[in-house]
This record gives sequence, C-alpha cells and structure tokens, in this order.
Amino acid sequence: MSTSATGTQAGPSGGSGSSDPDLPSRLRLAIGRLNRRIRVDSAAALPPLQTSVLATLEDHAPLRLSELARREAVTPPTMSRVLAALDDAGLLVRTPDPQDARSALIHLSDEGHAAIRRIRTERTASLAQRLDRLDAEQRAALEAALPALEVLVEE
Repeated sequence: MSTSATGTQAGPSGGSGSSDPDLPSRLRLAIGRLNRRIRVDSAAALPPLQTSVLATLEDHAPLRLSELARREAVTPPTMSRVLAALDDAGLLVRTPDPQDARSALIHLSDEGHAAIRRIRTERTASLAQRLDRLDAEQRAALEAALPALEVLVEE
C-alpha cells in the first residue's frame, strides 16, 4: 500500500474499482484547475456562464429561456441577465415561439457562432500546448482515460 497526498493509505476502496480513495478529490481538483488554466490562457472576453450558454445554444438551439436555464442549472432570472448581455453584444437572435406567443426561441447570431468558434479554437490551442509538455506514456494514459471521462460528463 502507498500513502496518498492527503496521508491516507491507498488500498481497496470497497467497490469503487479504484485503489486510491482520494481519486474523486484528486480528479475534481485536476479537472477544475486545468479548466481554469485553459480559460485564463485563452483570455476569452466572455465570462464562463456566457460562454457556456453560447456552447449550449450552438448544440441545442433554438431553446426557450426556461429550457436554457434548466440546461445551465441556473434560475430563469439569472439566465435572463445572461441573455441580455449576450443580446447586447449581438451574439443572439430571438424569434417568436410559434407554440407560445408569450415566449421566444433563442439561437445564435452569425456573430455568436463566430464567437464560440473562436473561443473553442483558443482553448483547444491552449490545451494542445499543455499536452505537448507530456511524455508519450502520459499522453497514452490520457487517451486511454478519455472514454471514461466522456461517460462522466454525459447528462
């Protein structure tokens, strides 16, 4: 058995399949820190929630405000403020909802599509630079772990 960074003995974990009882904590910290570093490196002009909304709209539009709020796990008033900022920046288009005259369907404008493409390109380049620092064995380990990580982010 080995001792982990938190001083606990690594051993059988009682069914989780990992010999490292600190795996969830270590993984959460590593993913969170990597995400922050990528955001900082890319110097995106938009706050994280606005960027997330653009990505959600690119993948699922058109959406009503309520559905967008649910997908982003925020309240409708918060989503309303986020959409107002994105609308002011010319990144959204609102069209009347044919099923509910009180509601609007939201999708990206051409500028919104360009903005999310630019952000993704910058962030991918930032991650690529970080991956270049790894040796072949570390890169292979990440590649092998990718299917499991993809399962973790499924809704």
